[in-house]
Amino acid sequence: MNWTADFLIERRRARWEEDRDLERDRVFREVVARELVTDGELRAQVAERPERFIELLMVIVDKDKHTVPFFLNEVQRDFIGRLNRAKEDFAAGRISRIALAVLKGRQQGFTSLITAYQLASILLSRNFEGFTVTDKTSNSEAIFDQKAKYPYTMLPEIVKPTEKYNNKRQITFSKLNSTWSVETATKQLGRSRTINFLHCSEGAFWPYGISVTQASLGPALTKNCIEVQESTANGLNDFYTLWTGGQYICCFYEWWRTPEYAEGFPDERERREFLAGIDDPGGGWLKARLRWLRGEKRLTPEQLHWYAKKYEGYLEKELIKQEYPCTPEEAFIASGTCVFDVEAVMRRLDAVRARPPLRRGRFEYDTTYDADRDRVEIVDSSVRWIDDPAGYVYIYEDARPGVPYVVGGDTAGEGSDLFVGQVLDNTTGRQVAKLRHQFDEDVFTGQIYCLGIHYNRALLGVEANFSSYPIKKLQEYGYPNQYVRQAEDTYTHGYKPSYGFRTTPVTRPVIIAELVRIVRESVDLLNDPDTLKEMLTFIKNERGRPEAQQGEHDDHVMALAIAYYIRPQQSFRAAVPEAPRVQWTPDLWEDYRSADEAGRKYLVAKYGNPF
Repeated sequence: MNWTADFLIERRRARWEEDRDLERDRVFREVVARELVTDGELRAQVAERPERFIELLMVIVDKDKHTVPFFLNEVQRDFIGRLNRAKEDFAAGRISRIALAVLKGRQQGFTSLITAYQLASILLSRNFEGFTVTDKTSNSEAIFDQKAKYPYTMLPEIVKPTEKYNNKRQITFSKLNSTWSVETATKQLGRSRTINFLHCSEGAFWPYGISVTQASLGPALTKNCIEVQESTANGLNDFYTLWTGGQYICCFYEWWRTPEYAEGFPDERERREFLAGIDDPGGGWLKARLRWLRGEKRLTPEQLHWYAKKYEGYLEKELIKQEYPCTPEEAFIASGTCVFDVEAVMRRLDAVRARPPLRRGRFEYDTTYDADRDRVEIVDSSVRWIDDPAGYVYIYEDARPGVPYVVGGDTAGEGSDLFVGQVLDNTTGRQVAKLRHQFDEDVFTGQIYCLGIHYNRALLGVEANFSSYPIKKLQEYGYPNQYVRQAEDTYTHGYKPSYGFRTTPVTRPVIIAELVRIVRESVDLLNDPDTLKEMLTFIKNERGRPEAQQGEHDDHVMALAIAYYIRPQQSFRAAVPEAPRVQWTPDLWEDYRSADEAGRKYLVAKYGNPF
């Protein structure tokens, strides 16, 4: 082998940057193509990584309608890196399928890249079938003509195998028995196919939804099939479910990672005026967003200018969040329906998303039988923490001596199968821990008991709507600090104290309204990404009632709302530890007796009161 593939790619790039001469580049590609055909080692390098074929031999039409070499941009290179890691993990048995979901802004080059990758694959492999599915016929034809046919036509002839078909939607090579085709999503896709690479383009806009089309495609996929779901968002539909379902490697690409998304200024005066205007407190949503992008994301003035111009060009301003999202959640959220302050929640979510919890795990404990009370109790001194990466307790801040804490608990019920506990530092209102899992009731009760003990015998307020089991069991275990409500006695119609929080048509609006206020004014108190994500799908239904979006949960939200509501039954001040008592020696007593009043006060303050 005379040269490596990577050396030749860099050589092509350097030559292009010297003169941007397309004819010179064509000659270079012809020479590389001959090397590829005759050099088995070079061919093996390229076959192993089809993206090398793209950067060695392909051209593309850029956004200015110029034919240029197909060099991968930043987001394309990042995606290929993730794809290659997934292939390696699959080969090593660390994952069971190669499935990636791409959520992106408009025109970041993913359809071009994935189409070119499939073309390279069918040129480099035998018995390979690539398949692209789009949302509508016009897009299928555009992908074939613009993303596939033109780059293929421009390849050196020496690397083109004998064609069997080359029509409006399919390229097939008879000797290699390899094919790539593109079709529009229907209910009957996938018949009589054996697919090695499936590219689902703009699945959020498929007429029958992803789930229906996916059901017909599933049997056609090989065990090592590469599946790429790539789309802009379109509300909380099938693509959102796919994105949040945990079965795909999720790849989100912010719009500012595309270099072209920047716009200069006509002169320095306009630049200064634009930047000064960002700090206008009365500038509304756009100015607040620009301040955030400048401060948190460190965007350049030119990027901010481009975003502002794009925003001003939209008649429906909310579209910019879908078309050029700054966070994954923003891309999916429909405007005007979320109960909480979306901007505040997304800003906080972006800040905490990459921060892992301080610790994650579970509690273990011992029990003892109390013969006098005829019950099994948890031994408080036996409660111990177990680190576990799959554990259901997330610690964001450790318990501090003397600090009072509260825990709000939401139990499974009314369609939910999740138990959630939220822990607050009652001196600050800060979220410090979370308990979440699909428990049996007895397991949940044991864990929330331990959570309360761990946080200085925190006040526990567990929802009493669907089952009284956790509350009664906490009582049996001897938990010392449960929330007490005034419940109506159905016999006397008077009121009596009862453990646990009850969500009613009266209490529910109150606790939600208070949580809405806290999020609006003090969202930085929240540390848990799952809680913040759930807030983004907590909406007002058609009757105006706040609730979880269909198919979503509200367990984190309700547990947190309960925790904030019960705070007045717990102290708001940390206990001041007593000064340590020291055994006074004869010398200390002698000093005390001989000292004046100020000296005696000093000795007592330093060594403790001896009396």
